[in-house]
Amino acid sequence: MAVPHEMHLRQNAEVVEIRLFRSGDGPAVADVIERCLRELNSRDYPEEIIERMCAHFSAERIVQLADERQMFVAERAGIAGTVSRDGNKVFTMFVHPRAIGQGVGRRLMRHIEALAAAEGYDYMETGASVTGHGFYQRLGYVDVRTSETEFGVNYILRKPLR
Repeated sequence: MAVPHEMHLRQNAEVVEIRLFRSGDGPAVADVIERCLRELNSRDYPEEIIERMCAHFSAERIVQLADERQMFVAERAGIAGTVSRDGNKVFTMFVHPRAIGQGVGRRLMRHIEALAAAEGYDYMETGASVTGHGFYQRLGYVDVRTSETEFGVNYILRKPLR
């Protein structure tokens, strides 16, 4: 299943482009993650956990993760979101709070799902925070189990690709 180049989302006459992470993207991606954590996840997690999450996703750590996995950014007048993958596993999915509800996260997920399907994977799997759990469910992911992490409960979800 190829990902057509013309698959762009139009919102407010702006095109969202999904592209591979570039080495200079670390600070902007870290900023998106921090804003998401502080403005959205803080509704579901205590301040101490948010601070640890923000420290974990420093610009340097983002660059390191991009070396370990295939990382993408959604760009629209700057970086509006990010996601990474390793095969059929989803990691580090965040959307800037000002872009929530505009299809950026859905677009990022469709992109990596199409790549995984083209590589022959039957399903995608992700871990989700309390905050992100409903987003994945709306995309067709179903709960498989929960696990505990240093940041609290983690929902493990799967979505069939075929």
